[in-house]
Amino acid sequence: MAKKKLVVLTGAGISAESGIKTFRDSNGLWEGHDVMEVATPEGWQKNKKLVLDFYNQRRKQSLEVEPNGAHFGLAALEKDFDVTIVTQNVDNLHERAGSTNVIHLHGELAKSQSTLDPSLVYELDHWEIKLGDKCEKGSQLRPFIVWFGEMVPMMEPAARAAQEADIFAVIGTSMLVYPAAGLIQYTAEEIPKYIIDVKIPKIGHINNLIKIEDFASSGVGKMMSMIEVSK
Repeated sequence: MAKKKLVVLTGAGISAESGIKTFRDSNGLWEGHDVMEVATPEGWQKNKKLVLDFYNQRRKQSLEVEPNGAHFGLAALEKDFDVTIVTQNVDNLHERAGSTNVIHLHGELAKSQSTLDPSLVYELDHWEIKLGDKCEKGSQLRPFIVWFGEMVPMMEPAARAAQEADIFAVIGTSMLVYPAAGLIQYTAEEIPKYIIDVKIPKIGHINNLIKIEDFASSGVGKMMSMIEVSK
């Protein structure tokens, strides 16, 4: 018998418990920086060194933190469910916890990308990209991050996954950043949809919505108890 498909959209709230700061905790500033300076193509053109240094520090920080109970809980669900994680996060905590099918909507800290040819993406085995580090075509490497104002190439496979879901969950996201926030609209009306957050975001009427107002780790535990019954 085929496993039920569980699709989970995760945001900054799931990584916050591992010690990674979120936009919404700091009035739109990311580690003291205006996001327009460090997370837009214009910011990159204006000051490449600032942008590289910013992501180098984020990359270094991500190596110092560990997955938490929410990450491990979702990975454990692969035993009984066909799980797809769609994450807005650029860290690799889901993978480190054992999740094997992760779609990163906003890129990945652990990779670099050619500024000349976006299809040239490289795994990093260190935390630093420097000015002068170049791709095989001779252009400066940039963080493999989808910045504000750029296309979200992984949105299409994420939307397909949402359409095929038997169960859908949203964990630790403000539901304010589009197109990711619209993924729940792709799901079938009749399937159960869980939303887990310390502060449940305001969203319009959604059929079969189950709200779990809790931290990600304990909220995932509660959801696991509920969906185990539905296997």
